[in-house]
Amino acid sequence: MGEPFNETVNSMKLSKWAFLLVLGSIGVQAYADDSSAMAEADDGAVEIYNYSTSLDIKRVISISDTGDTCGPVPQQMTYEDSHGQRHVLQYQVIGSGCSNG
Repeated sequence: MGEPFNETVNSMKLSKWAFLLVLGSIGVQAYADDSSAMAEADDGAVEIYNYSTSLDIKRVISISDTGDTCGPVPQQMTYEDSHGQRHVLQYQVIGSGCSNG
């Protein structure tokens, strides 16, 4: 078991790493597509919440369902401000699919 064997093993390791990188990039792209689809909902007027966002919420109209996902997921709230204008706000929450035991 000389050099040809070592080259084969190294080639297999490289192939596994390349395969994992491809799968990872596909997953990231799928997540980005899902997030952008949520952000484009309701005529593209989605505001992304951050800590400096000033909120004027008079009435909550609806809040999107996160499903049985475990971990941080985007959620959207449609609300009406004190001037009667509707807004859609996207923010992160922990999904309700996590078990505590």
